[in-house]
Amino acid sequence: MLVRVRKPGRLEGDILVPGDKSISHRALMFNAIAEGKAVVRGLSPGADVLSTASCLRQLGVSIEDGVIQGRGMRGLEEPSEPLDCGNSGTTMRLLAGLLSGCPFRTTLLGDESLSRRPMDRVANPLRALGAWVETSPLRVGESGKLVGKELRLPVASAQVKSAVLLAGLQAEGETTVVEVGPTRNHTELMLAAMGAPVRIADRHVTIGKTARLNPLNLTVLRDFSSAAFWLVLGAFHAHSLLRLPGVGLNSTRSGLLEVLEAAGVRFGREAARMEGLEPVADLTAGAQGWPLTALAVGPEEAALSIDELPILAVAAAHLPGISRIVGARELRFKETDRISAMALALRQIGVRIEELDDGWQIEGCAATEGSRIDSQGDHRVAMAMAVAGMLAEGVTEIEGAECVDISYPGFWDQIDRLGGLC
Repeated sequence: MLVRVRKPGRLEGDILVPGDKSISHRALMFNAIAEGKAVVRGLSPGADVLSTASCLRQLGVSIEDGVIQGRGMRGLEEPSEPLDCGNSGTTMRLLAGLLSGCPFRTTLLGDESLSRRPMDRVANPLRALGAWVETSPLRVGESGKLVGKELRLPVASAQVKSAVLLAGLQAEGETTVVEVGPTRNHTELMLAAMGAPVRIADRHVTIGKTARLNPLNLTVLRDFSSAAFWLVLGAFHAHSLLRLPGVGLNSTRSGLLEVLEAAGVRFGREAARMEGLEPVADLTAGAQGWPLTALAVGPEEAALSIDELPILAVAAAHLPGISRIVGARELRFKETDRISAMALALRQIGVRIEELDDGWQIEGCAATEGSRIDSQGDHRVAMAMAVAGMLAEGVTEIEGAECVDISYPGFWDQIDRLGGLC
């Protein structure tokens, strides 16, 4: 699918982004092993979350219109065939932890992109707890007794942390994850709210064996990672005012706001409140005044903005001076090598960008001109370059645009309503 975007003369309106993808995955999985029925509203409609729901149904879980009938900690059924995780690394890695203590073995498969992504990073810590795990393809389960211990993870990864904590629910004693850097904390918050014994101290997360999880009814907040594209578009378009109601502002997710505000970019936050376990606010993004400065993103900021770094690179192209985004080598192991993909795509529209081993150096404020961009099948590259195209002169063509359905069905319709499609 080829999409053509252009710079609208004016941008104004309300944008309702979909439900948070990370929270949606966890709400489905955790309620699947709870005792009783849970109702979850506002689930992400993206293909990744649909993959999680499909896999859970194969494990015997009833999921219908956000109503999940939990089967208890030991109630999952052996699937009759391999579980298809599609393009979703979250589905595959978290299910590996969830299934590690089951009395049957399960094979987890993915599409071509997911099959290339490293699974040893989740397999090795699960093995350290006593789990039986194979990779290529990923197979897990029928492990015997899992035994908790302290594990220091070699990479900052919320997916790996979550997999270990899910295994720790089933392990004798306590399991402690020691993180090398900060990562999103939805797993800890949700499991604690469901009755799991969770302790958090510095970068140590400890969980104990759990006989029962209580079902958790919740409304999923709107996804900050999806909102990030509109925040950057609104901030750097000369005639704009975009409003994004009800966006989740968990401090382990909203690093993009702090990074851009440190560079002088201003956003509006209204009606700040708590909804369930998480903070939320209505955000606005509009044309900026001066002075603005270049970005300086180091490893800690990168870890808290990992999914937003492609759109942060687009923002850097519109800020004065030389921006550096480093500490983001994890981007090389996403749906595609996002460091390389974004460097290539931004060069094609006229951005001066140097690809580093763990990020980019970007010279901002050069004139950008529409070009033909290959998304490489990566939803975040496609959406980031759609924003870049709406800030560039001329027309930008994006190949493989259908990949955005992985996380954000309706994205192109919203761009069309803003006058950005040719």
